[in-house]
Amino acid sequence: MTKTVLVIDDEAALRMMMRAIMESSGWQVREAESGVKAVAMLAETPNLADVVLLDMRMPGMDGHETLAKIHEIQPSLPVVMLTAYGTVGSAVDAMKRGAFDYITKPADNDELITVLEKGYQYSRLLNENAKMRKELDDSSPVSGLVGNSASMRRLHDFIFQAGPSEATVLIMGESGTGKELVAEALHAASNRAGKPLVKVNCAALPANLLESELFGYEKGAFTGASKDKPGRFALAREGTIFLDEIGELPLEIQAKLLRVLQERVIEPLGSVKPQSVDVRVICATNRNLRQEVQTGNFREDLYFRLNVLEVLIPPMRERLEDLPLLVNRLLARLCLKNKKDIRGVTQEFLGALSYYSWPGNVRELENVLERALILSRADILGVDSLPGQIVQTSRAYTAPAQAEPRLLTAAVRPAAGGAAPMPQSAAFGLPSSAGSAYPPAFMPANTPAHLDFISAQPPVFSSPLEEAEYKALVQALNANGGHRERTADALGISRRTLQYKLKRFGLVRSYQGS
Repeated sequence: MTKTVLVIDDEAALRMMMRAIMESSGWQVREAESGVKAVAMLAETPNLADVVLLDMRMPGMDGHETLAKIHEIQPSLPVVMLTAYGTVGSAVDAMKRGAFDYITKPADNDELITVLEKGYQYSRLLNENAKMRKELDDSSPVSGLVGNSASMRRLHDFIFQAGPSEATVLIMGESGTGKELVAEALHAASNRAGKPLVKVNCAALPANLLESELFGYEKGAFTGASKDKPGRFALAREGTIFLDEIGELPLEIQAKLLRVLQERVIEPLGSVKPQSVDVRVICATNRNLRQEVQTGNFREDLYFRLNVLEVLIPPMRERLEDLPLLVNRLLARLCLKNKKDIRGVTQEFLGALSYYSWPGNVRELENVLERALILSRADILGVDSLPGQIVQTSRAYTAPAQAEPRLLTAAVRPAAGGAAPMPQSAAFGLPSSAGSAYPPAFMPANTPAHLDFISAQPPVFSSPLEEAEYKALVQALNANGGHRERTADALGISRRTLQYKLKRFGLVRSYQGS
């Protein structure tokens, strides 16, 4: 894909030098000798450039004025300021006004290409997000399920395929992953979308009330039953009923639910005549129902009735590439809720989020962002607004000496009409192997001898599930000879997620063929 940069500088010699450097790195270069000329070019051809390189000091229209005019035409176009050592303060001021970054003259070739590449990635992601936002507008069933990772795309595909069917769906996933959102999306994608979606949290109702809430009762069924009351199944007639936390359902209610699924009838308390129901059933649980069946806490026949279509929602730690999208969407909503105005987040802020394992998933992320939003005195969120455990986790993986923070510009300010602009690339602030500092190597027990990897420190597991995840990772590495891509495919995760897991467990290795 062609990458295009527009160089705006009044010095022909400098433009010539920039052209030579950038063309040797695969860039297509456009030139303008003044701000007036550049603004005219961009107005005539809106997609002229992916990134702009703009000199601060030019006769006539200077860098500040040119920046403002460019953003009037293309608000999201990344503009990198070129400045002399004596005017760095002006460049920082320009960043506050929306510039993407700055470089001091004479520019180091590697730094120049690196900054332009970041600008290009930002520009490309904005275009991809605009396309995705158009495809997944507010009328789309999956508009609330934010993410463009492979696992989220598979989830979207499942919703569009399973939604129009009448089959019972069992949604599984950890707490906070968005099981209710998936249920809403399935209903919205179904032929019952115009009918009620009735939600029942099976864990929130006492066992002695749950039966009457689900199936209703007739007048005189018990003391205090002064009139008929329809249950949730009756209220969901011709629509969908969502039974959340189905694993908490008492055994005696499980038997009654089984009859509903088998015979499509309910029997309210005090009634001697079954009533037919036309309703689709969607269930959700964060428990392993197979294990619950083995321990006798869940009926096997009911499990097979519920498990016609089964979908597992990926936890946050397995789709970290969706973090920029999620942060942007959540912050935009939280800004409106809390009447705050946040322009963006720093690389360090997003990087710290990406090193955390998120046991509470998206719900925990939302809480962390709301806390940062409320406590921050600045309109740019930095790591100082994050909880201690997230910062400590990040510092455990990153080198102690870090460069001066760069700003992730204007990521979340709601645009006109309340629509939020889309976020920066995952490349901004997400962890990479560069700069990581590992303590002395530790070889975990039972490590296959022929695999070339070591653990940076003895793994500390926060739960049996995390330990099982570690063992599964080691087993998959062993089975695939340490090959990253094959291992990621075998585990059903992205390569970025695999890289995160290797770092989280301190597995440092150099595999042949990966």
